[in-house]
Amino acid sequence: MTINASFKITFKLIMSLIGSYKVITVTHHNLDVQEIGSFYIQNEDKNTVIKDLKFKYNIDEFLYLETCNRVSYVLYTGLEIDQNFLDSFLYDINPQLKDVSGSVQKFVSVYEGESAVKHVFEMASSMDSMVVGEREIFAQFRSAYDLSRSSGFTGDFLRLLENSAVVTAKQIYSETKIGERALSIVSLAIRTMLEKIEGNGQKVLLVGSGETNQLVGKFLKKYKFTNIEIYNRTIDNAKTLAETLGAPSLHLSQLSEARNFDIIIICTSANRVVIDLPLYQKMLSGDQSKKIIIDLAVPRNVGEDVVEYSNVDYIDIQNLKALAEENLAFRKAELSKARPIVQLQLQAFRKKLHLRQFEKAISKLPVELTHVKDRAINVVYKKRINELPAEAQELVVEMMDYMEKKCVASTLKLSREL
Repeated sequence: MTINASFKITFKLIMSLIGSYKVITVTHHNLDVQEIGSFYIQNEDKNTVIKDLKFKYNIDEFLYLETCNRVSYVLYTGLEIDQNFLDSFLYDINPQLKDVSGSVQKFVSVYEGESAVKHVFEMASSMDSMVVGEREIFAQFRSAYDLSRSSGFTGDFLRLLENSAVVTAKQIYSETKIGERALSIVSLAIRTMLEKIEGNGQKVLLVGSGETNQLVGKFLKKYKFTNIEIYNRTIDNAKTLAETLGAPSLHLSQLSEARNFDIIIICTSANRVVIDLPLYQKMLSGDQSKKIIIDLAVPRNVGEDVVEYSNVDYIDIQNLKALAEENLAFRKAELSKARPIVQLQLQAFRKKLHLRQFEKAISKLPVELTHVKDRAINVVYKKRINELPAEAQELVVEMMDYMEKKCVASTLKLSREL
């Protein structure tokens, strides 16, 4: 066989192996995030469902990933993912999906072969995320793989895929700016505030203790702000946040008694102005120094008259959203730098897959050679060896042992060179 013919056979083998990588996914691209949950595995005992799916459809390896804006079934199987397969597979996941049978292609994307590998690389690198560059998907992907591996659902092929996806994601995060510039409204608010102050000794009034200000509290603790007062309509609801920050929790009606503050961060559930000019002037009690007010409520909780007639640096959610959109556009521009990295890693993946198959084949060589040697000594040439003097018999066995070791070593050396 010529080298060229051997190469063609090898290439066809690798492409055949890659062809068994399949991804079935539903993401924010095709469906509202509120509806993606219909495509999650519905049973709380997900492992049992996955075992049943692997057995029913003869799937070799199975990775299940579920996030707030996507669900992905990463499979290694020789099966063709046609319409009949999809309808049956998704019905087993959620019987209610029978209602969308036949039109499921509107919601589901299917990737096969190199397209599947590429999709996993882009997913793990958050190139395909609703929030481009959000590192959380990378952690979710690794966690999903670890869970699938520990449950015995993955093998060598998905191990190689996960390993290469991790390498790709790390290279993209280190060589591009896809993960830079904050997009979270709360994170942007805190960063904007930090740019306007020096140190962390300022007195902060935290008005409201809902989900948004719970997150604000985590940032205040991270940056070691300790002079904090919490005001809320229900004091009991503010207890957890107060304990976390080591801060007093006061009733919203006591806000007029607040004094000597530097920063107000407000986000309440009230659909109206909470701090108007008369209340704000009581809070100031003659203080003329400039204050920072961060209003994260929709609609706004701080009156326009406060901003217009007071010495304040006002930050509202509209300004923060504009900044978030600007930062998102910056991250999306970095995709042009990330795509060539994916292509190079895709080429490297082919080589890894080829090498792994070669390693698996070579790993059997020592056992095979030992078997051949033992058969030669104890079966094929046994009678003739026994006719030799004892010293000659020892020499023959010693030579056979030497040849066995050298054959293994020479083959491994040649494999490395190839």
